[in-house]
Amino acid sequence: MPEKQEGVRVMEEARTEAGRGRRRLPRDPLSWARRHKWFLVVLGLGTVLRALAMLGYRPALWFPDSYTYIVTVFRPRPDLVRPAGYSLFLKLLEPLHAFGAVTVAQHLLGLATGVLIYRAARRAPKWAATLATVPVLLDAYQVELEHLLVSDTLFMFLVAAAVALCTTQRPATVAAIGLLLAAATLTRTIGQPLIVVLAAWFVLRRRFRLTAVLLAAALVPVIAYGAWFYASYQRVGLVGANGAFLYARTMSFADCARMNPPDDLKVLCDPRPPERRPPSQEYIWAKDSPLVLLPGITFTKENDDLAARFATLAITTQPLDYAASVLDELARTFRWDRPIYPDAEIYGYYQFPVTEPGPPGRYPAQVGAEYAKLYEQGAIGTEIVEPYAGWLRAYQSMARMPGLVLLGLLLVPPVAAIVRRRAGVRLSGPPAWLVPWSVAVVLLITPAAAAEFDYRYVLPAVPLACLAAAQCIRPDKLQRSGSRKEFGDDIPPNVRL
Repeated sequence: MPEKQEGVRVMEEARTEAGRGRRRLPRDPLSWARRHKWFLVVLGLGTVLRALAMLGYRPALWFPDSYTYIVTVFRPRPDLVRPAGYSLFLKLLEPLHAFGAVTVAQHLLGLATGVLIYRAARRAPKWAATLATVPVLLDAYQVELEHLLVSDTLFMFLVAAAVALCTTQRPATVAAIGLLLAAATLTRTIGQPLIVVLAAWFVLRRRFRLTAVLLAAALVPVIAYGAWFYASYQRVGLVGANGAFLYARTMSFADCARMNPPDDLKVLCDPRPPERRPPSQEYIWAKDSPLVLLPGITFTKENDDLAARFATLAITTQPLDYAASVLDELARTFRWDRPIYPDAEIYGYYQFPVTEPGPPGRYPAQVGAEYAKLYEQGAIGTEIVEPYAGWLRAYQSMARMPGLVLLGLLLVPPVAAIVRRRAGVRLSGPPAWLVPWSVAVVLLITPAAAAEFDYRYVLPAVPLACLAAAQCIRPDKLQRSGSRKEFGDDIPPNVRL
């Protein structure tokens, strides 16, 4: 009987979606709350954690990138290193003149991401859908990231929203997916390959018209931003630092004796053996970096092009070393422990601090700090209030998802697919888990291949890996011995049962 009642509920939800496309409010809120009680408990706990963050660290936590974003709010010009999407987000909240409002908005985005994951996993059993939301709602490092003035929380929400909508067949919704992906790309450039991933999903489903709609909606804003960037710098692209970051990445293995670079590239060589070199990102920011020592600012077109040529030569000359280096960086994602990396300073920004952080030391950040005072219309900083801050620090010392668990989650969908195939279960279409799984993998691999491992780069991929694991529990379309049983979202509305 419970299975029959669940089937009736699924049919009613599907028929509602197949109709006008509007979700009705539950007729019996108490009954609805009982059905989703465990998710509501997790959501409530996540809300309490975020309230503690607001009480314990007022109004926000700062990261070196924060000041750059704020400069762009007051100087509306594309930045050479970071796209302006997060700065636009800050601009929308500027009339409130409170960084506390920014952190509240980011915490709400974190909670909304949990809701999106639960909703997207609705075809899975309730326990699986609820567990899929636990990392994004209860991981202490996720809460801390939301309290930092950085772009990652906004990016995570935009990507999760796009993935949650990808089972649609309505052109208007597909256009919304494209706009979400464009916004994600203009928040963090790592969003660019995600446009290809979701377009490929619609191609696999043979929805070619919807593929065209998605690409148009995604590419028009991106191209428009590229035009703005070109008008500002006479350079093609969304940022002007791709070559510099890839150069820094290759310095973990580049051997000029093997590369035999031309004279103009030799200035970028580091005579030290790779095992004695600093982390990759030091080659972008350290004062003694060969790239930083070049004439002009680091990210001029000439310097960035030179860095790109060096990186290309290093990769083509030492492809196996490059692959090994990428795998080495990627392996940091899946460790059980959490070692200090790339250095103690950056690692410390991801911990709830014990003492109030000091003012920025570098000149560009000092400029951003002055603009931040205009934004706040007052002094800036972080006030640590006990006992709330101490509770959060204690919680952070215990509550995190180890990287090895993330690896296990990523392995669940392909392993389950292999097991089902060997058992004679055949899918009549691409499985729903393929989208969040593919997006999570791309989000993890791209930084390791193009820049460097960073703990905050991992967190946006975690909810999608959890969603993929939950969705694989009940396949979209199940066929065995000629019989057909349908569970998923990839079903035409007029035949969905």
